[in-house]
Amino acid sequence: MNIVFLASEGVPFAKTGGLADVAGALPRAVAALGHQTSLFLPCYRRVWDAKPDLVGTGLTLQIPVGSQVVEGHVYESRLPGSNVPVYLIDQPSYFDREGLYQHLGKDFGDNCERFVFFQRAVLEAVLALGLRPDVFHCNDWQTGLIPVYLKTLYRRYPELASAGTLLTIHNLAYQGLFWHWDMPITGLDWSLFHHRALEFHGHLSFMKAGLVFADKLSTVSPTYAREIQTPRQGAGLDGLLRERRGDLRGIVNGIDVQAWTPRHEPMLAAPYDLETVEHGKAVNKAWLQNRAGLPVRPDVPLFAQIGRLDPQKGWDLLAETADRFLEHDVQLIVLGTGHPKYHQLLEGLANRYPDKVWAYLGFSDELAHQIEAGADVFLMPSLFEPCGLNQLYSLAHGTVPVVHATGGLVDTVVDLNPETFADGRATGFVFNEPTASSLWATLNRVLSTWTDPPTWRQLVRRGMESDWSWSHSAREYVEIYDEIQQRLHPDASQSSVKAAAVA
Repeated sequence: MNIVFLASEGVPFAKTGGLADVAGALPRAVAALGHQTSLFLPCYRRVWDAKPDLVGTGLTLQIPVGSQVVEGHVYESRLPGSNVPVYLIDQPSYFDREGLYQHLGKDFGDNCERFVFFQRAVLEAVLALGLRPDVFHCNDWQTGLIPVYLKTLYRRYPELASAGTLLTIHNLAYQGLFWHWDMPITGLDWSLFHHRALEFHGHLSFMKAGLVFADKLSTVSPTYAREIQTPRQGAGLDGLLRERRGDLRGIVNGIDVQAWTPRHEPMLAAPYDLETVEHGKAVNKAWLQNRAGLPVRPDVPLFAQIGRLDPQKGWDLLAETADRFLEHDVQLIVLGTGHPKYHQLLEGLANRYPDKVWAYLGFSDELAHQIEAGADVFLMPSLFEPCGLNQLYSLAHGTVPVVHATGGLVDTVVDLNPETFADGRATGFVFNEPTASSLWATLNRVLSTWTDPPTWRQLVRRGMESDWSWSHSAREYVEIYDEIQQRLHPDASQSSVKAAAVA
C-alpha cells in the first residue's frame, strides 16, 4: 500500500510535543513492513534554522484560500535513517514565524487560513508528484479537513479516487475552533456548516470535520479511546465518538528505539543495557547530580520530571505535595517550561532546598536523554494523558515511572503490588485518584520500595525488558489501512483473496 502521512510537526524538522515523535517514527516503521510511505509537513522557520538537507522539487503550487490564490513551494528531504521522503510545504508568510501555532502563549489569528493552505497544498502536491495514495493518514485538527476535501472538492480527481482516510487523535483538547465566518476560507460549501458536519456550537471545527468524514479513527491508547467517549474527557465530542465507536481504535504509541535506548545514545556519560544497567545508571546518575550541582549520593533516590509545566501534567498535585516530599532524603530534577506560577514554584523550591532541587526552565533534548538515564524515578502524575512518551522512555532507561491511572499511562505501566511482583509484570507505580493525597500515598510506596534493593532491581529490569518499539504499533496501523481499503473497495479485496487462494 501507499500511505501518505500528514502532520503539523515531525521530528527532526519541528516539534512542540509527542505528535512530532510519532510523525517522525511511524512512517519509517510502516515502510519497514514493506509499504510505500511519505510524510508532508509545513516548512516552518524552525526547519530552516535546523539546516536540514532540503532539496527543491521545482513544484510551484497555486492554492485557493478563500478569495485569494496563495503561492507555495515544495521541498524534499528524508526521515533520518530511511528512504522515506518528507515533503515540506513552504509559504513564508504563513510559516516563517517564531512559533508553530502561537507566539507568547497566544494562537496566531490566521491559523485557519494557514492550515487550510497546508491541507490543500498537500493534496495539490500529491497530485503533482503522482503519488496515488491508498490512505491519507491525518493527525489532529491541523489535518482534519483532508477527509472532507477528498469527498467534496477533490473527488473529481481519479488519482485520488481510491484513497481512504484515517484520522489519529493525539489530544482531543485541541480542536481547531474558528469563528463561523472563516468558513469561506476553506472553499467548502456552507451546506456543510451544520451540527452533523463541521459546525460545533456556532464555530467551525477542523477536528469535528475529521471525526465526521474520515473513514476510520484512531487515538493513541486503548484507555484514551474509551475516555474520549465520556463527557468528562470527550471535550463536547463524546456523543459523536460514541456514534463512531465501531470505527475508533486505540493504539499505543511506540518509541524510536535507536534514539531512546541507553546503549545507543551518544550524549550519555556511559552507555548501558540490561546486563550493565546497575553500573551504567550509577555513572549517569553521578554525572547528572554533578551537572545539577547536587550532592553526588548514590544512596538517595533521584526523582525527575520532564515536560510542559502545565496543570494537565499534574503540577498542582506536585505543588501540593512538594514540601512534604522534600522533607525526606530525596533529590528532584525538573526540565521544562510553561506556566509562570510553576516557574515560581520551582525557583522557590530550589532556593529552599538547594541540595535537593534543580530546575532547568527551558528545553534541551540532550539533557532530556541524560535525565532519563541518570534518574531513578520519573514523575508523571498527568490529570489526563492520551498516550505519553516519557513513561516509555523511562522504562527503556530503567527509570521507574510514577503515573496517574489515565490514558496511555495506565496502558503502559503496571503497578507494583504483591500479585504483579510475584508474576514479574510490575514496572512502576500507579495511583488511581487525581488528588494530592493519592499521589503522596504512592510516593511513600516508592520511598519504601527504594529501601528494598531486590524489588527495585526487578522493577528496573522488567521495565527495560518491555518492548515499546514501533514495530507492534505499526502492524496495528497497517491493519486499519487494510480495513479502510476493504471498506472502500470490497470487490477488489474479495478478488485479491480469491487470487491468493488460487495461488
